[in-house]
Amino acid sequence: GHVEAAIKSYKQALHLRPDFPEATCNLLHTLQCVCSWEDRDQMFTEVEGIIRRQINVSIDMLMSVLPSVQPFHAIAYPIDPMLALDISRKYAAHCSMVASRFALPPFNHPAPNRIKGNGGNERLKVGYVSSDFGNHPLSHLMGSVFGMHNRENVEVFCYALSQNDGTEWRQRIQSEAEHFIDVSAMSSDVIAKMINEDGIQILINLNGYTKGARNEIFAMQPAPIQVSYMGFPGTTGADYIDYLVTDEFVSPLCYSHIYSEKLVHLPHCYFVNDYKQKNRDVLDPTCQHKRSDYGLPEDKFIFACFNQLYKMGPEIFNTWCNILKRVPNSALWLLKFPAAGEMRLRAYAAAQGVQPEQIIFTDVAMKHEHIRRSALADLCLDTPLCNAHTTGTDVLWAGLPMVTLPLEKMATRVAGSLCLATGLGEDMIVNSMKEYEEQAVTLALNRPKLQALTKKLKEARLTCPLFDTARWVRNLERAYLKMWNLYCSGQQPQHFKVTENDFDFPYDR
Repeated sequence: GHVEAAIKSYKQALHLRPDFPEATCNLLHTLQCVCSWEDRDQMFTEVEGIIRRQINVSIDMLMSVLPSVQPFHAIAYPIDPMLALDISRKYAAHCSMVASRFALPPFNHPAPNRIKGNGGNERLKVGYVSSDFGNHPLSHLMGSVFGMHNRENVEVFCYALSQNDGTEWRQRIQSEAEHFIDVSAMSSDVIAKMINEDGIQILINLNGYTKGARNEIFAMQPAPIQVSYMGFPGTTGADYIDYLVTDEFVSPLCYSHIYSEKLVHLPHCYFVNDYKQKNRDVLDPTCQHKRSDYGLPEDKFIFACFNQLYKMGPEIFNTWCNILKRVPNSALWLLKFPAAGEMRLRAYAAAQGVQPEQIIFTDVAMKHEHIRRSALADLCLDTPLCNAHTTGTDVLWAGLPMVTLPLEKMATRVAGSLCLATGLGEDMIVNSMKEYEEQAVTLALNRPKLQALTKKLKEARLTCPLFDTARWVRNLERAYLKMWNLYCSGQQPQHFKVTENDFDFPYDR
């Protein structure tokens, strides 16, 4: 009900003030969240026009012209990647302005001294800043990372921008990280001073433009090397963020122009996870769930997509409807996320000639439960405009193969990278919407082929790079060491690739 009310009020605001960009953009976002797609292309064209006008307003009037579409929404919309970069740049400039109000003198940075493993005797000091140390997907995925760093060579500082939420995730990171500082009650300038006094050499922004972020801390430049990682699957547009940690598939160099940062390519996949440590029971064949536990039909071929509804669009939904019509006795399993989208999607499917019982909605489940029940589906169908990221690792760990179509922006390529890092990517990545439909139908109709893929995926879980957290952390440390070495030799940040047999690296000797 409140969604319908919001739509009504935005429409009224537009009627009263057709030049009111916030209303147009908020309306678009609300419609997107509940899968209301009438006139969608026209609305996106209109919104692109609004943003372009806002971006062209001179920089002196910065206050009045933050683009009405936030960077986080720009990631998931079919808007031009260069426009998404411009939106991020505006938000980055706004953070700089917030930072300048604190009127801090510029910070002095640690001297470019060689560190341990490189002829020196100091450890590399790495700081992680996040508002998500707690019950949040970031901590579910990164929980082990902070404690897995090699203490001989790296000294880890976690700066928590949020209060202790009392959950096991917060507890765990607090106890495993070498230094964990709750800075949630401090002002941004005090936090920046602390980071600088701690002598942090590489500062990692785990938020980007997400809820709870305090990017002005980075705009104050308390550390000599500043890096964006994990929280925000796009470019920050910030000249004070030197690097983006990503991989060659997600951010190929041919697309480097849509990023402001220098790209650091980790081997395999940039997206870390913690299932090997925290969700081993999924591997136990004796405690598997049954379809009947969830009211799912025993006899149907079940396609599933567990992404939030805002990641869907009419093009992919049409394709799903075609797939359902071509595969006899099949169904599509979706989450009520949000529930307000359910009726619209049902009506949409019916209009395409899909039978009502072919669309199944269930409630969102707790993380643990969600992973276990994912295995009850037969094939996962990914959303191209904004992929399954955390959800993608969930289904692959559950042993559920997927079909994914990578586009240009970072958020459209993550699932493909996850698939490649299982070693079975060629069977799951397609190159066009037509190919997407054919691959899904082929796998559904060729049961032996799908069963073989599922079996290989299940067997790969404990050995493939995707789920090897310890191996991933070593590669991240290689990246940090290379950043520091470039800084020590007086070079500017530059794109680089991390390789696992890199003899510059102390652990390989």
